[in-house]
Amino acid sequence: MAKLEWYTVEKEIVAKELSTSLTQGLSEREAEKRLEEYGYNEIQQKDRKSILQMYADQFKDFMIIILIVAAIISGLLGELTDAIVILLIVILNAVMGVVQESKAEESLSALKKMAAPHAKVLRGGSHDVIPARQLVQGDIVILETGDLVPADLRLFDTSNLKIQEAALTGESVPVEKNSKALDKKNIPIGDRVNMGYSGSIVTYGRGKGIVVGTGMNTEVGRIAEMIQSAEEVETPLKRRLQALGKTLGIGALAICAVIFIVGILYGKEIFEMFLTAVSLAVAAIPEGLPAIATIVLAIGVQRMVKRNAIIRKLPSVETLGSATVICSDKTGTLTQNRMTVEKVFYENRLYDVDQGIGDVQNHKQFELLVMAGVLCNDAKLRLTDGEVKTFGDPTETALLDLSIKADISKDVLDANEPRVDEIPFDSKRKLMTTVHRTENGYRVYAKGAVEELLRRSSRVLLDGRAIKLDDHHRAKILETNEAMAADALRVLGMAYKDINEISRYNKGEVYEGDLIFIGMVGMIDPPRPEAREAVKLCKRAGIKPVMITGDHRITAVAIARDLGILEKDEEAITGAQLEDMSDEELEQKVWQFSVYARVSPEHKVRIVKAWQSQGQIVAMTGDGVNDAPALKIADIGAAMGVVGTDVAKEASDMVLTDDNFATVVAAVEEGRTIFANILKAIQFLLSCNVGEILTLFIATMLNWDEPLLPIHILWVNLVTDSLPALALGVDPAEKNIMDRKPRDPKQNIFDKGMIRRIAYQGIMVGVLTLAAFIIGSQRSLEAGRTMAFTVLALSQLTHSFNMRSNKQSVFKVGLASNKYLLGAVGISALLVFIVLEVPFLSSVFKLVALHSNEWTAVGLLALTPIAVVETVKLLKLNTTSEEHSV
Repeated sequence: MAKLEWYTVEKEIVAKELSTSLTQGLSEREAEKRLEEYGYNEIQQKDRKSILQMYADQFKDFMIIILIVAAIISGLLGELTDAIVILLIVILNAVMGVVQESKAEESLSALKKMAAPHAKVLRGGSHDVIPARQLVQGDIVILETGDLVPADLRLFDTSNLKIQEAALTGESVPVEKNSKALDKKNIPIGDRVNMGYSGSIVTYGRGKGIVVGTGMNTEVGRIAEMIQSAEEVETPLKRRLQALGKTLGIGALAICAVIFIVGILYGKEIFEMFLTAVSLAVAAIPEGLPAIATIVLAIGVQRMVKRNAIIRKLPSVETLGSATVICSDKTGTLTQNRMTVEKVFYENRLYDVDQGIGDVQNHKQFELLVMAGVLCNDAKLRLTDGEVKTFGDPTETALLDLSIKADISKDVLDANEPRVDEIPFDSKRKLMTTVHRTENGYRVYAKGAVEELLRRSSRVLLDGRAIKLDDHHRAKILETNEAMAADALRVLGMAYKDINEISRYNKGEVYEGDLIFIGMVGMIDPPRPEAREAVKLCKRAGIKPVMITGDHRITAVAIARDLGILEKDEEAITGAQLEDMSDEELEQKVWQFSVYARVSPEHKVRIVKAWQSQGQIVAMTGDGVNDAPALKIADIGAAMGVVGTDVAKEASDMVLTDDNFATVVAAVEEGRTIFANILKAIQFLLSCNVGEILTLFIATMLNWDEPLLPIHILWVNLVTDSLPALALGVDPAEKNIMDRKPRDPKQNIFDKGMIRRIAYQGIMVGVLTLAAFIIGSQRSLEAGRTMAFTVLALSQLTHSFNMRSNKQSVFKVGLASNKYLLGAVGISALLVFIVLEVPFLSSVFKLVALHSNEWTAVGLLALTPIAVVETVKLLKLNTTSEEHSV
């Protein structure tokens, strides 16, 4: 079959190209032949990974390999409990990874659900209803109000046909369709008015179309293909933890080699040196770090729910904190997703709606304007959950909302002036007209395009009188109409006249001639008030907000300027302009654009990739099927929970339960807090591990007895350290968290400030532990090891309070402001004392009872970290690095 841009081809040529008849359709035999040749009209899925393959992939991570090695080492050392704990951590991480990966594949299943189950067709000259999956190219499909379009169609016969294509274009206002061929190519989907696309909904009228695309050859199919080909994006934290794992692994091997060689040179036994080197390697690895990072993220997920964000993929929490660009859909996210009348024109004056409503008692003409909009209207009012809600075409519901604000009852109007006749809206006339019975006869109300109403009006209402509509008044009305349209308002005119009887013939001439022009209303989908503040907060936080919409450029620019996203018109670009750009040119110019209008699904993916090519972390919001590929390829995809399609939700990392841009920004703030807290935990764990390494390394280099046994190190790493690290993970957000620039995605976790802090704090812990060992060894080796173990554990617990802030004093931050940390330190200290005081455990750990003077020394040494770090903060020796950069 020929591949053509069908919207540019005349219907007769389309029928000829596809060897079909507009009046007869395909024969049953031909349809069966094509079905066998081209396959069913359904979305296809690539072969999915098996659960076993997904599970195996989870063990390719370098940090996971190190943990497995640590478990094996622990087992060789006879510490089976520790080996089992480490392996459980590894298995838990793998299971969570498999769950996340399998969820990502559900997008295609949701796409399949969008397919219409049945289709009305014309085959062999007869009307028939068949399963939609059996449609083939060349079939003639019949559409009626309420139908789901079953395939991509080139429309050839339409009668007042309107199709809502929100799932594909993101715009909720139905598109008026016709059958004329278009003379331009590369037209955005929303402007292809002679096409019907699979998955869209017929909201009004009827029509017929030739099937020009089925299955994977439809627009929805192309989106499915993009979802399948989209590569999963690694999160910044995952990349950073992988780098950390490699660093620690190489460091552990180097330490093992050095210690082993030094021991041999000292003449020690090879097996003894192997055990010593292994215990050092175990000390170098923070076994609890992956589990702590996972748990902190999981806690963050619970906090996000309270802020109207549901996280579907755990690492997304941290990714949000690193976001540098937020690409947002316009309709419903930045705006209220509800057309609202903002301006009204009557008595030759333009009013803001509130002014018009305030003056309704003095202006009967305003009341008549509202009445015309209510009576010449097919939208409905319903009482839902004790609240009056409007249902119907967005422009018509806006008129009903205006009547509610003006306290004009639709029910009373309908009762007083019941509709007795009508001429439905027609895209050629661009008008809708209704006739109502009144006490003195009948009244005609008409609404529609201002130019069309003026052509049919001979008078205009001024000062309560119908006067001649001369050139002066006509010019004033048209000038105001153009000004309102320039402000991105959708303008509707209202007119009326009184008649004596209903017409059976020539209704258009009788009802729509010699009208009296009342005025105009200008409506728009207004910005959410909270979105303005959210955009300001974005800019303050160094995040670039970008609007991507299927709407027209003039509307997008008006909303973006109102919200503060755009300052100059040059910052806006259309899909057609984007089409003319190469990927390389877009990557170079992407910083120049803040608004993209009339874009297609491919454009959205290109925009996201262009930002990512610049090293940016991109958050993308969306609700339609058209957003799914970009949602999946973005570093974080945020789908709308209220109006979002299942396809968008399944492709996303996060679902916004209130469809609000401000929620995305709140989630970014939460993500920054979580990442800052993970950094605190990493700094705490590694500074403690460095202390352990130095303790053993120095003792070995000086040919001392080992101050700590492997079981001591594993106990401190897995038990004593883990609870305070978790508590640091839920530390309250610092006040200036959104005043900082986003962390450079390319920046390693270990910036200069972090390395310096880990180094001096690790040296501090190591020196304190060795000092305790020396003091205790004056009595015995066992006493020295007991003091070293106790000081190591307790000094790390007091050191955890230092992690609350790298700049502010712990006393200024408040010791009690993180109650979880107080509890964690208390429990961990209790566990240390249990090991010391319970005879069975102390014998397993080879510890002895300490004397009172030794306890005094332990207490002083354990409190030293607070004194040392407070002094460093006071001297501002560590301020060159941004505090816990996000």
